[in-house]
Amino acid sequence: MRLQHNVSLKPYNTFGIDVSAELFTEVNQINDLAAITESPQHKHILGGGSNLLLTQPVNGLVIHNQLKGITIEKEDDESVWLNVQSGELWHDLVLHAVNNGWGGIENLALIPGTVGASPIQNIGAYGVEAKETIDSVTFWYWKEKTFLTYSNRECAFGYRDSIFKHQLKDKVFITSVVYKLSKKPEYNTSYGALKEELANMGVFELSAKAIAYAVMNIRNSKLPDPKEIGNAGSFFKNPTITRKQYEMLLAKYESIPMYPVSNELIKIPAAWLIERCGWKGFRKGDLGVHAKQALVLVNYGNAKGKDLWKLSDDIVTTVKAEFNIVLEREVQVW
Repeated sequence: MRLQHNVSLKPYNTFGIDVSAELFTEVNQINDLAAITESPQHKHILGGGSNLLLTQPVNGLVIHNQLKGITIEKEDDESVWLNVQSGELWHDLVLHAVNNGWGGIENLALIPGTVGASPIQNIGAYGVEAKETIDSVTFWYWKEKTFLTYSNRECAFGYRDSIFKHQLKDKVFITSVVYKLSKKPEYNTSYGALKEELANMGVFELSAKAIAYAVMNIRNSKLPDPKEIGNAGSFFKNPTITRKQYEMLLAKYESIPMYPVSNELIKIPAAWLIERCGWKGFRKGDLGVHAKQALVLVNYGNAKGKDLWKLSDDIVTTVKAEFNIVLEREVQVW
């Protein structure tokens, strides 16, 4: 284990926030974890840094995940099980899958970050969630100094949620994930924007690759490239409300969009709520809300993490006052 002191984390987070880590190391092989376990400092695990807001210098040890590798664990006529190391870039995995004709994660193309974040966050987009393909998750348990593997059910997946955000938060280091992908997939094109883009592309016969590229086109048209403008993608979750609350809002806002979750629950796009409150395109100095996507907070240069947090707090307060809905942040905050 090679320790570095007072390392700037600016290159390691997509917001481009310049704060330092007290201690910094990289994990390139799973054997490194045993040595790191003996370190007494508090441990912070860093993947792609694409779902992270740094608000202050980070005390303790920052561990940069660099575990790489994609292998076929098993396969049959219907499916293939891919064992993927947690430091692999998520989008690289999607491209690997669609180029081989394996379906299941094509709707999740161009989501930034690493494979290790996919079960923690249960990432999702365009009607698909990671939990639908995750077969198992293997992790190093710091306290027990051992590797454990949890099945899909044991991961307790929910909307942008899992056991790794609760009972196992800060207690484990995810090392690999097994995904069960289909050789004969049934594609999900239920979202109108996805159907429209496929039509614009002239796609008449669906494939995993066609859907992935349609999603990429949509995301590229709406979301800023972190290499050009600092951001962490969607900053807020889409809130879920009761049908009764939705009907009350509908009486006042006839155009309010919704997606049924169940007979009693409705999901409302957070972007619509934020835009209705006048935040879309807001800018003050180097911080703001993206002009094309109200869910995305941006750093135009040298914004401070604490100022971006304050902006998010102002947005939460405004939406609560207008709609009586409390937005929940999706990003991690250090």
